[in-house]
Amino acid sequence: MIRQVEQHHGAALARLIRAGESSTIGIRLHPEYRAAYLVDECVALYMKYATSRLSPWAFGFKIEHQNEIATLHDECNDVFVTLICGSDGIACLSSVEYQRVLDDDPRTGEWIRVARAPRQKYAVSGSDGRTICRIGDNEYPTKVYTAIRTARAAQGGEL
Repeated sequence: MIRQVEQHHGAALARLIRAGESSTIGIRLHPEYRAAYLVDECVALYMKYATSRLSPWAFGFKIEHQNEIATLHDECNDVFVTLICGSDGIACLSSVEYQRVLDDDPRTGEWIRVARAPRQKYAVSGSDGRTICRIGDNEYPTKVYTAIRTARAAQGGEL
């Protein structure tokens, strides 16, 4: 039986692979965090999913999750919080966007809410209720490949 987490994470990873910006990228599950994937050992994807078919989608962030994301920042060049919104699409938050939505002070009961009207960008808000940013479904995996290119260029490689 295929578990829900496998379906949702698999769909996001397939989308990354199918974008085809690189003939070869390495993707592996983080050795300690079951929601994190390392892409080319330089970029981390922290995935959360909501099963609701319709907007809005809510994603809870326990202190443990916030600490895992903080640790990923120490390990990788870039971290993307990848919010899988049922079968609607993916809201991919860069590190800067994530930190604007949830500050650097981990607290219990924090959450991110993602809402989308038909043919519109995702409106992303945090626990305080303010809409912080708008993100297009098409920004994933473009943001990830841009970060990989930047990391490879810094190391003298190519994408």
